[in-house]
Amino acid sequence: MCIIFIKFDPRPASKNAYRLILAANRDEFYNRPSKAADFWGTNSDILSGLDLEIGKEGGSWLGITKNGKLAAITNYLEGRLNPDAQGRGFLVSNYLVDKDLDSYAYLKKVSAESHLYNGFNLLTAEFKTKQDHVCYYGNRGSTEPIRLKPGIYSLSNSLLDTPWKKLLQGKRHFTSIVNNQSLSCDGLVQELLGVLNNEDLNSPDPAQESQGEGYSKSMIQALSAVCVRTPHYGTRTNTIILIDAEGNVTFTERTMLNCDTKNWCTNSFQFKLQT
Repeated sequence: MCIIFIKFDPRPASKNAYRLILAANRDEFYNRPSKAADFWGTNSDILSGLDLEIGKEGGSWLGITKNGKLAAITNYLEGRLNPDAQGRGFLVSNYLVDKDLDSYAYLKKVSAESHLYNGFNLLTAEFKTKQDHVCYYGNRGSTEPIRLKPGIYSLSNSLLDTPWKKLLQGKRHFTSIVNNQSLSCDGLVQELLGVLNNEDLNSPDPAQESQGEGYSKSMIQALSAVCVRTPHYGTRTNTIILIDAEGNVTFTERTMLNCDTKNWCTNSFQFKLQT
């Protein structure tokens, strides 16, 4: 389970505005082994966290490259999972390393193989000198990927912009912040971390509950918050990605340490897109 909010503005009118503002949470079991975001040792152009779960090593939930490729994934809330399905995190990693397919073509390829995976939502993007693209595909929705128009979008564990209460609440908060152009870069990051760490429950939510049939009532209630918190599972990584009008990238990750909800580490990376 995860949540993502994005503002996509490929040609911002102001130099102080951003081509992309992304704020995302990774929700996972606290003891699932993973590597915090960093540039890959074998490929210093790729920046992401990495899954270290046995059999899923090298998958990711969110990443960006120095040449402007970005991908992010969320799981689709459903009661029955196929234990033999392929790891969804590889959909992110494979796109980041791919040299041939653009964001839409990659999702077309993924859509043809989508039956191999449990439910997912995948965002792919490319930020280039002449044109930016953000695309979306969910394997529990339309058979075709879509190209996103400029705007503000939210994605959790149903299809894009499904009006779950947590998504509507988070999107309102996110929108009010990203539309405030008086914030500095650091100020914007801090405000967005506040969005991501809101533990208020948004229940009851019949739409979320009906999709989560098979989950306990207490778990569905916990999942109704933007920041999920249970004893052993919940939000363990916050990520903010900003891409400004000049192609400067700020990537900030706040991640839980040692399965301790009170112990966090924040790292930030800055670089300019090589396009």
